[in-house]
Amino acid sequence: MRNIILIGPMGAGKTTIGRILANRLGWQFHDSDREVEKRTGVSIPLIFDIEGEAGFREREHDMLAKLSAGRGMVLATGGGAVLQADNRKLLRDNGLVVYLFTSVERQFERTQHDTQRPLLQNSDRRATLRRLMEERDPLYRETAHVVLETGGQTPRAMAERILAASRQSGLDADDNPTG
Repeated sequence: MRNIILIGPMGAGKTTIGRILANRLGWQFHDSDREVEKRTGVSIPLIFDIEGEAGFREREHDMLAKLSAGRGMVLATGGGAVLQADNRKLLRDNGLVVYLFTSVERQFERTQHDTQRPLLQNSDRRATLRRLMEERDPLYRETAHVVLETGGQTPRAMAERILAASRQSGLDADDNPTG
């Protein structure tokens, strides 16, 4: 298998679970949002302020194309990565795509004090999270090879569930990614 790609809403645990999974496999880990920040030298909120969401999405697409072309990596994507059809195809074609589903309530709990998520900088975060989930859940499901509910499980348990799902799908993550 080339890569394992984690998709889902903000607060689903993609980065935390992704790091554990990559460590378990001995693979590289990349968070597409952090990679955009490294490349530009500025924060995502600042990119949103200067270029708007459209400018950020263009940068995000370029980064996803670059990262997903590699092998042997766990890639955590931003919550909106599935908004563009070409991103959805790119992700599906370059690895096992796992949708980490989590409830709006759990997202709210995990993001309520976060000041780095531009789409949540408003007075009703819960309503925003609900609206984003209604819009994006069908796209996550369309993109994913596997859907796993995070529920109350630990990140380590979720990483093991992803490994098990990769074996069941016939895309065994324990296989040598370069072979």
